[in-house]
Amino acid sequence: MLDHNAPLRPKAGAHDDDRVIKLAVLAVGGQGGGVLADWITDVAERNGYVAQSTSVAGVAQRTGATIYYVEMARDTGRLPVFALSPSQGDVDILIAAELMEAGRAIIRGFVTPERTTLITSSHRIAAVSEKIEPGDGRASSEKVHATAEAAAKRFIAFDMEKIAADNGTMISASLLGALAGSGALPFTRESYEQAIGAGGRGAKASLAAFAAAYDRARGITGAAPSGEMAEMPAAPEAGSGLAAKVSGPESLLQGWQQLAARIDALPTPVRDMALRGLKKIVDFQDIAYGGEYLDRLDRAVALDDAGHGYALSIAAAKHLANAMCYDDMIRVADLKTRSTRDSRVRREIGVKDGTVLQVTEYFHPRIEEFCGTLPAGLGSYIESRPRLAAFLDRRINRGRHIRTDSFAGFTALWFIGGLRRWRRRLLRHKVEAEHLERWYDLALGNVSADYALAVEILNCRRLIKGYSDTHTRAQSKFDRVLSALDLVRGRPDAADWIRRLREAALKDEKGDMLDGALKTVASL
Repeated sequence: MLDHNAPLRPKAGAHDDDRVIKLAVLAVGGQGGGVLADWITDVAERNGYVAQSTSVAGVAQRTGATIYYVEMARDTGRLPVFALSPSQGDVDILIAAELMEAGRAIIRGFVTPERTTLITSSHRIAAVSEKIEPGDGRASSEKVHATAEAAAKRFIAFDMEKIAADNGTMISASLLGALAGSGALPFTRESYEQAIGAGGRGAKASLAAFAAAYDRARGITGAAPSGEMAEMPAAPEAGSGLAAKVSGPESLLQGWQQLAARIDALPTPVRDMALRGLKKIVDFQDIAYGGEYLDRLDRAVALDDAGHGYALSIAAAKHLANAMCYDDMIRVADLKTRSTRDSRVRREIGVKDGTVLQVTEYFHPRIEEFCGTLPAGLGSYIESRPRLAAFLDRRINRGRHIRTDSFAGFTALWFIGGLRRWRRRLLRHKVEAEHLERWYDLALGNVSADYALAVEILNCRRLIKGYSDTHTRAQSKFDRVLSALDLVRGRPDAADWIRRLREAALKDEKGDMLDGALKTVASL
């Protein structure tokens, strides 16, 4: 870092060779923001520039990114005066490691339409405020994109995180490639590559990500021009071609092909969602369960028509799948013992091949979960006897740490996950199936009188999610929302009121907003 008390920087209107270029990088921990700032400084110095790099740490991982600030000027023999942090309206290039950091930079005034080139990865990392909301708390990426278009002189955005991941490196490499490809700095591509290569370790992967991002920014691979987001390719139409791309035992493959043929027979707008739901269902249970899913879906399709855009059938395809794939102890144990999970954990924490990884899982089953994994008759017998249930709960209801990297721990969870072949005989499945049928019958029973209301009743199923206590609270909200059905049924705005109640229930965990909305409905 340089500390200069030399002559003042050139005045406005000075020759471009004498001006100070100001660049800010916004990144959170683990994204390599410091490495990126060092690379940029190195590139500048290789090209005869004097450069200074500073950083201002954020408050925490997702409440504020670290700002890495670089100022550079051509070495003319007079040492410039560099600032230690960016100022509003005084940034030439701003690089954000994800889309919402770009939005925060705009709010803070670092991006101006007369001056700033804004480069950001279009991928998202959910902020704490977005995760807290029980429903879909994600902020609108489209709004940030539109704002960035208006706020920046030039806007370059594409998924740089995916490019980095595909090449086995950090996003800092693809961010540098986008910067080089943008031409915002007067340096050659070779200078950037030399800076990366000087790092030695991991340089090959970083150079590959750099090259891919450079080409994308330059438009060589058909990326959208600067100022536009690259369009995502259209999803392939669901049909026999897509559904047939599976492998497995011949007996199971034949069953899957039969289900795929039923998907092909559905109205075109319904096929994509139905196929997604079918895959989830079969993964959760088996081929026969997939047949049950399509049998239920056919009931909605029979009541639907193109005039309504098949909104009822699409909602049924989505929410039936979620309802039939409920979270239980069997599902949790099954997911925790899959080889794909072990691979994902190793990849996310960067475990090298041959390194021993110890994984400790936390379980805290209640008597309800225990009874749910018993045969329906036995589970009901225990639940109907409070003293017996309380006696067992005192011995079951406690936290357990299970090492799934050990033989005993893995075997215990593998055994629980293997109970799924008997899932249909268990108490939890009986309870979930009965609840599903009541909800589905209620929705389809309103189609003829109020199509929109029937769709909203189906959409209310998104309130139910989670496991254990979370599932109990979610189901309570679901019941409270539908308790208002008799109050609004017959009104022209009945569907809108159910939608408002559902959205209120999703806004906060405690349900205070839902209570207020229910009082409003009661006063109608």
